[in-house]
Formats: sequence, structure tokens, C-alpha cells
Amino acid sequence: MPDMSASVSLAVTHLVPLAKEVDENKVTPGVLGFIVFAVMALAVWGLMKSMSKHMRKVDFQESPDVGADKAGQQADSPARQG
Repeated sequence: MPDMSASVSLAVTHLVPLAKEVDENKVTPGVLGFIVFAVMALAVWGLMKSMSKHMRKVDFQESPDVGADKAGQQADSPARQG
């Protein structure tokens, strides 16, 4: 498996001449900025898709709590309100 830093440095050396074509007096994000933004946008899209898939699996209905229900009925009974 090739070294990851070597492939990254190779990609950056190919992108640097593209950035030099822009006017030196302007400050722009350039091609590298666009690539970083596009990768981040794809990552957010993938995370949102995964989150919605997981949220569909969640069951939001709670099962009735029998112990709490009986305690609530005893508190409301007319014998205690005397």
C-alpha cells in the first residue's frame, strides 16, 4: 500500500501550478479551497443520510409504566382527599 503522505504531496504539487494562474493581487480560495469545500459538503451529506436512516429505526412510543400508573391512581382516590 503506497504512503498516503506521498500521494497527498503529489496531488498538492499538481494543484500549485493551477493556483499560480490566478492574478497575484487577488485573494481567492482557488482550486484547493473548492476541493476542500466539496469534500466537506459530501461528508455532511453522507452523515445526514446516515442519521436519517438511523432515526427511521428509532421507536418513539414508550411502553406504559405500570408502577407509576398505580401510584398516580392512589393519589387521586377520593378516600385520600377527605
